[in-house]
Amino acid sequence: MNDNDEALFETDEVTAAPDELGPTGRPFPDLPEPTPPRDGPKKAVIIAMCNQKGGVGKTTTTINLGAALAETGRRVLLVDFDPQGSLSVGLGVNPHTLDLSIYNLLLSRDTDVHDVILESPVENMDLLPANIDLSAAEVQLVSEVAREHTLRRVLKDVRGEYDDILIDCAPSLGLLTVNALTASDQVIMPLECEFFALRGIALLTDTIGKVTDRLNPDLEILGILGTMYDSRTIHSREVLERVVEAFGEQVFHTVIKRTIKFPETTVAGEPITTYAPSSPGAIAYRTLAKEVLARCHDA
Repeated sequence: MNDNDEALFETDEVTAAPDELGPTGRPFPDLPEPTPPRDGPKKAVIIAMCNQKGGVGKTTTTINLGAALAETGRRVLLVDFDPQGSLSVGLGVNPHTLDLSIYNLLLSRDTDVHDVILESPVENMDLLPANIDLSAAEVQLVSEVAREHTLRRVLKDVRGEYDDILIDCAPSLGLLTVNALTASDQVIMPLECEFFALRGIALLTDTIGKVTDRLNPDLEILGILGTMYDSRTIHSREVLERVVEAFGEQVFHTVIKRTIKFPETTVAGEPITTYAPSSPGAIAYRTLAKEVLARCHDA
């Protein structure tokens, strides 16, 4: 099951007033309202959405967090770095009809990144699309010099044009994911509130540690995001409690709950912030955007 196949149900609100206990069992912080970015030169914060397990909400989070950041007036670029092309599909792009994709940028220096970037249905948000061709890049990059830095090279040409760049990683810990981590400043780890999802976090944090030691010393974990949470089940509550016990303040206060709206947005080809702007899911991602900006500012 991929990120867009969530069997979801509408549940209650995701936020709490300051000093009240939020869904993670901690007092919910008083998050400042985002302000539009200042005019002048930009240097995008690059965030990888990473988890080697599929179906945990990476694509859903990339699209909706990106849209929530774009609502604040920030210029956002979403990078589809999964050969399944789920991010592209989720924004209404047919991966099979692409003349150019991120694959061409990785394997050819003659391709201009601006020729590949597409406008999304959301104002201030663009897309670097992908399709199944990207699966071949993992094999072809093996023989390249500095192969782990290929995506960093691609994004260097556009980093000054955006405030935020979000990378939707493939559900693996292969060379593509290592490229994404090497190119990034921060990592968000979406974690399904289900027991078996916990087992992969240790492996992922080990991979992030190796990338930090050997390839990208500036890489930091921005946070672990609880997704597909159903407060009505003891299991979901226990898993979230264990994650907070293990990782403490690395866990975002915002939690993304199950809702039928997310698969509906995939069919519509737009984020939940425009498809159902007053829904709990849209409110959750706007709250997450505030928390991400607060954490990036504090970092």
